[in-house]
Amino acid sequence: MISLKSSHIYLDSELVNDVFGSIHYAYAVYNPEQEKILVTPVSSQWFVKMYEKPAQFLLKDRNIKGDKTLAIREILIDNDLDISDRDLEYELIEKTGLIKIKV
Repeated sequence: MISLKSSHIYLDSELVNDVFGSIHYAYAVYNPEQEKILVTPVSSQWFVKMYEKPAQFLLKDRNIKGDKTLAIREILIDNDLDISDRDLEYELIEKTGLIKIKV
């Protein structure tokens, strides 16, 4: 599950383990055509080539279970997106480790 709280994306531990493993940083970029925030581990070199200068974010620990957060306030503000707290729909592209989050 993914949710938005206080301008942070909350990722549950299962998703974090599947996508990020032991990586502690993520790239994120807003794609206006899809109206989605795209998130992937910093190890994804193809992402840097596809999206010019994606922002790099620290995956912050939230609890013992392994849930993590990304502080994406700058993406929300820069793109004039809804900052209200809510659950978010997402799609995981397992082959490339890409999370597409609808905002």
